[in-house]
Amino acid sequence: MRLDFFKLGSIGFFVCLALSGFANSEKPNILFIFTDDQSHRTVSCYDESRSWVQTPNIDRLASQGIRFRHAFGGSWCAPSRAMTLTGRLPHAIEGLDFSKYPEINRDPELFRMWPEVLRGEGYTTALVGKWHLGEDIAHGKAWDHSIVWNHSNPEKAGDYFRDQKLRFDGGDYVPVDGHSTDNYTRYALDFIERKHEQPWMLWLCYDAVHAPFTPSGRNSEEYANVGPIPVPEDIYPPRPTKSRYMQDYSMFEPNADGVPVDERQQLPLPELVKKYNRGVLDLDEGVRDLLDSLERTGQLENTIIVYTSDQGIAMGHHGMEIKVAPYDDNIRVPLIVRLPGKASSGRVVEQPVNVIDLIPTLFDYTGVDLPWAMSGDSLRPLIEDENARWDRPILQENFSMYFGPLTDVGVTQPNPNQNVDWWIFLRHGEYKYITTLIPNEIEELYHIPNDPRELNNLALDPKYKDKLKELRSMMKRELKRTGAGLVDNLPEPRRL
Repeated sequence: MRLDFFKLGSIGFFVCLALSGFANSEKPNILFIFTDDQSHRTVSCYDESRSWVQTPNIDRLASQGIRFRHAFGGSWCAPSRAMTLTGRLPHAIEGLDFSKYPEINRDPELFRMWPEVLRGEGYTTALVGKWHLGEDIAHGKAWDHSIVWNHSNPEKAGDYFRDQKLRFDGGDYVPVDGHSTDNYTRYALDFIERKHEQPWMLWLCYDAVHAPFTPSGRNSEEYANVGPIPVPEDIYPPRPTKSRYMQDYSMFEPNADGVPVDERQQLPLPELVKKYNRGVLDLDEGVRDLLDSLERTGQLENTIIVYTSDQGIAMGHHGMEIKVAPYDDNIRVPLIVRLPGKASSGRVVEQPVNVIDLIPTLFDYTGVDLPWAMSGDSLRPLIEDENARWDRPILQENFSMYFGPLTDVGVTQPNPNQNVDWWIFLRHGEYKYITTLIPNEIEELYHIPNDPRELNNLALDPKYKDKLKELRSMMKRELKRTGAGLVDNLPEPRRL
């Protein structure tokens, strides 16, 4: 049964149960690994990965836990982080102001973060890595310990991967040598290997594998001779069956040899794909070191481990080398949850889920009541019962830099983000429904098992009129359930 968004309370069935793998009096540690722009295609245990991709240590984590095949984060970095810290979809996030971006303002009374709740319940909380939500990092409120690269202030903090300036425990910016992935792993190990008198929670936010995808030196030549690397079918326009902004979208041009070249990095597509996957090798080595540390220090069997990303990224798919768009190739992520014990080891969950579902899940397993209404659901039934009934839809949204009431198209004029219009998608079972929040716009409907690249828009086929109507109504119900003001102002789509 789904939680009513307007009613607070605990996830009741935990109260009478001991956490599997723990004594009744114990609370689990939480290691929450959050990467940047990492597609599910970069992890070798996912069917969609290329045959030459090898991530043995992330695969090891999946073999010991649950792998969610169809998982989604936000549409771009900052909203995804806001979602992950609040457990809410962008339209339900209050107290976050991006109107003067890159300056970001938060109202701490309205924008509350769940780590501060765990801190109040006796957890030692830590943040290591990328922060993208303003100059105030909430050290001393949400975090007992923090080592932060503040991407919201690139003039002070530097850029991705090298020559960064980090803030240690709320202090000023300090120059740091080395590659960021290795640095963040080292700082995480230092925290994990402390003597802990209380349960701990660590949010480890790698900035890999964000553009420019720079790998460490030791992995800069890997995958040199792999191939061939196929060119996505719709890398070039036109795309007449998609929304108007997509019809002529293009970030690639063919060179003299006919090879697509990316306009941002001026790299041929095969080299872009290799460089991107090299950056993931550094993440995989970080996972190796983290698992080894937990095992060596005797904490592995008392720690919940989550591995996921803020969103994926396209590699030529739909003409893009960005996230933002509503297609799986742009924003689908890996999601792996490892609990103590082996009962569910290696299982794959097919039902679509959202990263925001992780927050009620973690509260469920720590036995802490939900402190406010959240947009997602605990994944515990799916984790513990392979036969669990799970017929719920998920929403995902792109409102550019707007949150809360300002996502209402009756209040705010939608503005594109990287030339991508505002959109909402609903995923239910095997189907995805997409509405672009522009009047008289084409709707989109895809049957994912038969069309994983989302090339054949079934909304244009009269045979799918009833399915389109069903999912359109389902989307409106989910918007109402999660308190979206825009549900009463949705633009009328083009009727075909």
